[in-house]
Amino acid sequence: MGTHDEFARQLQGYGLSTAEISYFMPDYPSLLQIFVWQFYDEAPHFPELRRFLDTWRRDIEAVLHSVRFVHDRLLGPRVWHPKAGIITVQ
Repeated sequence: MGTHDEFARQLQGYGLSTAEISYFMPDYPSLLQIFVWQFYDEAPHFPELRRFLDTWRRDIEAVLHSVRFVHDRLLGPRVWHPKAGIITVQ
């Protein structure tokens, strides 16, 4: 996915998501491993994350331990917080 495609997805309402997936492999059941994945997804249903986790459960032998997930919509209205004081630009 190129920069243009990523920008177009953001305009469509997608935001940047990061998933940290902790899992166990069958050959090392006592070793907790971590996979970090960053992608664009659409809140609040997160179809990309759901599709990925469904594929993981169906096709990968690793057993999921936990998934930590953050999401931020990069484009959109921002909140302006006024600051007290005077700033002089010369």
